[in-house]
Formats: sequence, structure tokens, C-alpha cells
Amino acid sequence: MHQPSPPFDAQAARRLREALGMAPGHVAYGLRAQYGILVNPEIVAAWERGTAVPGEQELTALAGVLWCSPSDLIAAASTLREHRVARGLSAEELARRVGVSASAYQRMEDEGRWRGTERQTAALAEVLGLGPRELITATGGDEALAELLRDAATTRWQAYVKPAVKMMPLPKRVVESALQRLHTEYHARMVATSSWGASGATGDEGRAYLGEITAHFWAAAGP
Repeated sequence: MHQPSPPFDAQAARRLREALGMAPGHVAYGLRAQYGILVNPEIVAAWERGTAVPGEQELTALAGVLWCSPSDLIAAASTLREHRVARGLSAEELARRVGVSASAYQRMEDEGRWRGTERQTAALAEVLGLGPRELITATGGDEALAELLRDAATTRWQAYVKPAVKMMPLPKRVVESALQRLHTEYHARMVATSSWGASGATGDEGRAYLGEITAHFWAAAGP
């Protein structure tokens, strides 16, 4: 399966190279001599112009040549794969540290949908240094969380504590407090106004409604 390249920060690559007093040719030589990656100076220059993008192995090697972390060369990591590359980890190494098989991890990364246990999810967040919000996005859980929060706000919030805790590394007491507050605020607003929308809202209106529910949850859960 073809893997998309991480979101490369071309300006950072050029800035780091120039800070070391290196020319594109020096970088190309370092990639070849240190990592066995055959690229010419024109390719290095193309990376810095943004007209070409290094692959995962090339980016990791480039970070080594430029004496920086792979994360310094990634513009804005959001997916599980991008966060892994930013940490300079192979899929096999991350799988081992999280406690899943390499094949299972690779499948989840390829599909953009994490299906680990609560313990594995906590380990994933720790290894990749992800906060709750970053973790939800990286594991493809934004939509599922929004739906869960909608149901918690509109029905019995207590039933959604355990599923929410499984999704994100937050203490149970924090999730309980946030869901209870969300539920209370929702019903208070429903008495005064219908601006939070009906549960049957569709399209842009429905997405805005779920987005507001999610924003209220994060506000209640804290940073």
C-alpha cells in the first residue's frame, strides 16, 4: 500500500541546513554516506522549495543529517503515522512499545482507525506524547467522540463515562464531571433556546451542532 508523505516543513529544512553552513550537495552526500539514501542535490533543493516531498525514510535520514528531530521537519502532525514519524519511530517499534502486534498496528495506521484497548491507548498517548485532543484526532475518533457526547448530553450521561475513558487518557473523575456538566448545560439551554439544534439536524447544521457539543465537553474537561 502506498503511504502518503508526512506534511513536510520545507522552510524549516532550509533554515536548519543553512544554520549548519551546509549546501544541498552536503546534505545529499550525508544522506548517501550515512544512510545509503541516493538523492542528488537537486532533489534536496526541490524538498526545500516544496516542489517535492521526502518519504518517511528520507525524512528520518534528513533529520539525522541536519542534527534535528524528525518532528522539526514536519509542519503539523495530525495522523497516527505522522506523529509516529515525528517521534522517529518505526511502526514495529511503536507496536512493541504499545503492546500490539506489528501487523495489527500497521493495519490500524493504514486505515486511520485505532482499535486498541484502554491500556494500549494510554500507552500510545504516552509514547507519542499526545494530549487527549491530539490523541482523539490521531486515532480517527473525532466523529465517534462527537456522537458519544451528543448521546451523553441528550440521554443518561452516566452510561457514557466508560466508553469515553476508553477513548482518551483522562481520569474517570474528570470525564464524569465533564459529562455531567455537559448534560446539565445542554438541558438548561434546551429550556431557554433551541440553538443547540435538534438531534435530527443534518448537513452543515448537524456538524455545527456536534462541534458545539464537543467544544463544551473540552471546556468542561479542562486543557
